[in-house]
Amino acid sequence: MAIKKIYQTNVTSIHGSFYRKELLTARKGIGTLTVLLFAIICGSAPLKSSTASAGNPAAWRLVWSDEFSGPYGSAVDSTKWSFDLGGKGWGNNELETYTSRPANAHRQDGSLVINAIKETFTGADKISRNYTSARVLTKHKFSQTYGRVEARIKIPFGQGIWPAFWMLGDNIDTVHWPNCGEIDIMENIGREPSVVHGTFHGPGYSGGKGIGAAYTLTSGRKFSDDFHTFAVEWEPNVIRFYIDGNLYQTRTPADLPAGTAWVFDHPFFIILNVAVGGGWPGNPDATTVFPQQMRVDYVRVYSRSPKISRRSL
Repeated sequence: MAIKKIYQTNVTSIHGSFYRKELLTARKGIGTLTVLLFAIICGSAPLKSSTASAGNPAAWRLVWSDEFSGPYGSAVDSTKWSFDLGGKGWGNNELETYTSRPANAHRQDGSLVINAIKETFTGADKISRNYTSARVLTKHKFSQTYGRVEARIKIPFGQGIWPAFWMLGDNIDTVHWPNCGEIDIMENIGREPSVVHGTFHGPGYSGGKGIGAAYTLTSGRKFSDDFHTFAVEWEPNVIRFYIDGNLYQTRTPADLPAGTAWVFDHPFFIILNVAVGGGWPGNPDATTVFPQQMRVDYVRVYSRSPKISRRSL
């Protein structure tokens, strides 16, 4: 990939009726309960190897989530998420101003909706831009070392549109980027609607030298057509990348350039955003339609399930 994000210290279609919204919320609750019950019942079974399958719920215990339930148009849960704000380009010559307005990020039909809008807007930083969007993050609210981190997302599309689901080391304010580490669970540039990228970055392998792989849908399908589940399983000395339960790359310290360090053994926080323009995706053109929306059905974080004695059940 070309230029990457530099952090400066800074399911299913739209549900058009109340019945569908309630059904979605119920289905989410049942699905989560099923996973937890399966883990309790089967959690004492030994794992066959360290490369646990995404299809093995007994391997994982849910520790944090946001299902984005809430009134139509309501703001995100402020106990779980905060906002990056401003129009400073974010190290990539991006064109948007990030805001905390419900117009750019709100809950709708059981999903988080991030809207990229074409409009002239001046943020609190006094910088005027011609696009707005949102970047929500769990910094100072939730972080974790290791685990399975997943989200079910329907991404936007179009030239110059850059959606992402990613993580940064929570020591960023002291060691700075890229020393803190960055794990990009999913990135897409809108001119490649059938391709997403999973990448990680650290000192000596950042920006265009990030280490990762691409995943391409077959038969002309586009990621913007439907929801897909993007996940990493992150453990000591290994990061595995999944799409819809399919493992498509496994990375270890052996993949690092000579003389560089693995910087993924401390807590990371989660980020969701839609950027507009920048060095990698390029800028919007006459073919780009606005507004563009990224819809996030849920974000869930798991830890390895402890061994449970059947006698204690």
